[in-house]
Amino acid sequence: MAATIDYAKLTLKDALDLAILIEDEARDRYTEFVDQMEIHHTPEAAAFFRFMAANETKHGQQLTAKRQALFGDEPSRMSVDMLWDVEAPEYAEAHAFMSPREAMEVAVRCEVKARDFFVRALDRVPDPNVRELFEELRDEEVEHEALVRKELAKLPPGPDTDPDDYVDEPVAQ
Repeated sequence: MAATIDYAKLTLKDALDLAILIEDEARDRYTEFVDQMEIHHTPEAAAFFRFMAANETKHGQQLTAKRQALFGDEPSRMSVDMLWDVEAPEYAEAHAFMSPREAMEVAVRCEVKARDFFVRALDRVPDPNVRELFEELRDEEVEHEALVRKELAKLPPGPDTDPDDYVDEPVAQ
């Protein structure tokens, strides 16, 4: 059973630790999707998921540096069992023969999901330092969504794949 987060009692250190866990979870899931796309011979989708994993890594490193500067090696009270799929794509999002468009659409949904998480959390956070951090994180998710939508707009219109292209040919029995 997942532990719950008491937003009213979050300290800035807790909030940073939670944000780092969210970025780590998203990075790990995107990395899993890279592996799946490579197995399914869809290198363009794999490349996009690799790009997203790198972005999550970079953002996590920035948060970790901020946390280290403010709180050093103080232990965390947050744990991965306090969250699930806050920003990470759901496992069912990846599938064989995934196109770059589909991969980018997954990323857009994840950025929106993360933004919505921080918006909902802001309603329950009284600490001004935590509120400021969550507002920054919310705004960064909006920027990330815009980045992905910009990449999506570069793709030619229409579906990139035809599911019939992947149907097995009948064989004699």
